Amino acid sequence: MRSGKSRRRRTAFTMVEIIVVVIIISVLAAMIIPRFIGRVGEAKQSTAKQQLAEIEKAVDMFHYDYGRYPVTLEDLVTRPSDIPEEKWKVPTLKPKHLVDPWDRPYQYRVPGDHGPVDIFSFGADGQEGGDGDNADVVNW
Repeated sequence: MRSGKSRRRRTAFTMVEIIVVVIIISVLAAMIIPRFIGRVGEAKQSTAKQQLAEIEKAVDMFHYDYGRYPVTLEDLVTRPSDIPEEKWKVPTLKPKHLVDPWDRPYQYRVPGDHGPVDIFSFGADGQEGGDGDNADVVNW
């Protein structure tokens, strides 16, 4: 009959087995993680495009409701002083919607160079122009 001690040894992992498993996991992570890192930039660009479309809709609704374009994007979330409280409609946007995925405020120009209003983000690098993740995201 075998002792209980030898059974425990058979059911436990050896140090070599643990090291092999850690090495396998490390190799898999080294192959997979770089693929996902490139996707983060693409996801932020896509999110910025969707947010710009929502902001543009809110600007159009503001124009329709009040007969003028907002002076700043903040006018979309807080009542401007020239609009009476009884005419103010509940905003569809929140202040967090006016910040791009790179945690910078969206740029807004009225009148715009490309239309009645220009709404844009400078992308990941925060500077005008650029390619890939650094490309500007615009509403025109």
